[in-house]
Amino acid sequence: MINDMNLMRNIGISAHIDSGKTTLSERILYYCNKIHAIHEVRGKDGVGATMDSMELERERGITIASAATNVTWKGHEINIIDTPGHVDFTIEVERSLRVLDGAIMILCAVAGVQSQSITVDRQMKRYNIPRIAFINKCDRTGANPYRVRLQLIDKLGLNAVFLEIPIGLEDKLQGVVDLVRMKAYYFDEGPNMDQQREAEIPADLLAEAQAKREEMLDSVSLFSDELMEAMLEDRVTEDLIVDAVRKGTLALELVPVFVGSAYKNKGIQPLLDGVLAYLPKPTDVVNKALDLDKKEAEVILESDESKPPVILGFKLEDGQYGQLTYIRIYQGKIRKGDELVNTRTRRKFKVGRLIKMHAASMEDIDEAGCGEIAALFGIDCASGDTFCHPSLNYSLSSMYVPNPVISLAIKPVDKKAADNMAKALNRFTKEDPTFQTYVDPESNQTIIKGMGELHLEVYIERMKREYKAEVEIGQPEVAYREAISQRAEFNYTHKKQTGGSGQYARVAGYIEPIAEGETNEKGEPKDYEFVNEVKGGSIPTEYIPSCDKGFQTAIKKGTQVGFPVVGVRALVNDGAWHPVDSSDMAFQTAALGAFREVYDKAKPIILEPIMKVSVEGPTEFQGNIFGSINQRRGVIISSSEDNNNCQVEAEVPLSEMFGYSTVLRSLTQGKAEFAMEVAKYGRVPQGVSEELKKKYQEKRKAEQK
Repeated sequence: MINDMNLMRNIGISAHIDSGKTTLSERILYYCNKIHAIHEVRGKDGVGATMDSMELERERGITIASAATNVTWKGHEINIIDTPGHVDFTIEVERSLRVLDGAIMILCAVAGVQSQSITVDRQMKRYNIPRIAFINKCDRTGANPYRVRLQLIDKLGLNAVFLEIPIGLEDKLQGVVDLVRMKAYYFDEGPNMDQQREAEIPADLLAEAQAKREEMLDSVSLFSDELMEAMLEDRVTEDLIVDAVRKGTLALELVPVFVGSAYKNKGIQPLLDGVLAYLPKPTDVVNKALDLDKKEAEVILESDESKPPVILGFKLEDGQYGQLTYIRIYQGKIRKGDELVNTRTRRKFKVGRLIKMHAASMEDIDEAGCGEIAALFGIDCASGDTFCHPSLNYSLSSMYVPNPVISLAIKPVDKKAADNMAKALNRFTKEDPTFQTYVDPESNQTIIKGMGELHLEVYIERMKREYKAEVEIGQPEVAYREAISQRAEFNYTHKKQTGGSGQYARVAGYIEPIAEGETNEKGEPKDYEFVNEVKGGSIPTEYIPSCDKGFQTAIKKGTQVGFPVVGVRALVNDGAWHPVDSSDMAFQTAALGAFREVYDKAKPIILEPIMKVSVEGPTEFQGNIFGSINQRRGVIISSSEDNNNCQVEAEVPLSEMFGYSTVLRSLTQGKAEFAMEVAKYGRVPQGVSEELKKKYQEKRKAEQK
């Protein structure tokens, strides 16, 4: 094991669906001698890719859970996490990027920057992750890496600079020209015709390579005065270029671009060299924690093994041997038998089994040092918990967790299935913060919520396979919201007289909609705000929080369609109390009653999740794609054509998107694909709104019987 942090890299591989993430990870494992035969994602050999260890992943040819492994390349240890491309499994990407220092962003040489590439780019920017870009699939018909670079600049605003250009394209792809060393690399030797061979640049490419090198030097010299001087004096060296590229990349102001074809084993070794040369070591990254003993003051963590350990548990997995917690060590080192404390629960525990992961297989280790990604067995914790030395009380910031947008009712077929379903749900909700479950108090149904149809489909399938829990599925339901559209005043008295002391509270004030664009400290839209403007003690100070609690209870469920009410400001400016009969409960009830009494006067409206939908397919089917979006109350935002391909961006209500994949396939002979993610909440049209209210009233009547 390599303990020198300068010889370590923690990287992620992320991209749009089908750009070749898992295929690239498979090649990296092979060239680093971690595996001795390459298996394909949709392999004919029945084995499937090493990093797609779940049976479902192999069948569908998609990555569902991120897989971690570590390899050695030229004396450096590289920890790699292969992440899913589907937006439904976006939490896997979020949690991986939270603990990684650098990333490889893969793009398809034909499709270029796609909708999910934009999401991944946004996630990398959120966690300040330096990245290198790899334009894959240069062997495909229609491959054009130069166009993809321009898209990186225009669509993502990245300063993308070629460090390599391809030798030939499409079926003539032979290798790459390295613009830093000005050498050509071919991949046509060895038993698999994949070993790297260095040669001089072919004569017909020399002029283009020199022009591209000039372009590259112009961009890169901005990050190094030494390089700029050397260019003027014509004494540019390889080391000066590498240092300048590294500086620009680490400052997040430059994205080095590599080219190749993972499937055809071309360009992988130079990409691995690029990871070592340009992506950060653990010591290059500034990691911060919050000191809970000092009012959450920021503390800079040091990549020093002699310091007390600070560790983040970023992912949980329930396996056959109990719970496995993936950890990233930010400070210090840990050994078997060490005592740590979970800062959220303040519970101490001893480090038992400590392991290194390789996809689904594991290797026991005695200690793990700073900067490493490892895993612990049998600790009771939640995703995103911080573990520290008992002398510290630090907390690392957790990852961003988006809210689920779709829900399904599930029902076990018999008692045995019910027990197994409970076990499965308990495990899945612990592992995946975007997958939630609850029992509807009115209908007594078990409801599961997630990020999309595919997300829920995969979990239901896993329940059947891994837990033998057969379940029946209800209609998918959209997570609607209610809101108010105007100000309404209230003056409500709650009075209840029984034997002994009664209940008395009066609250007065108004509710109004929060203006669009108002945000809280975290920069998220404000859903609720309570304002206290009570003067002269007409409501005693100790009962003010009770009013707030009452309003918070009221907004949990609106009367229109039974969904939470958002964007409400409740202001209390007057009231009355009684020395004997007033209590915390009386004021909570009064606030709840006040809200319900004036809710209809505030002209409530229903909001629905609007999805950002991106459809890609052959230009000949553009009319059909437009038609399918218009029929679904969609608004087309933009459309672009490239070669014979068109890309349509639209905003469509989620409720209209169920079963869209089947419709799209039949309209385009199976040649188009789409991706979607939540864009915002928008107002439901009058007709749809009336229908939703009617359904809700009918449902309530049926439940009351």
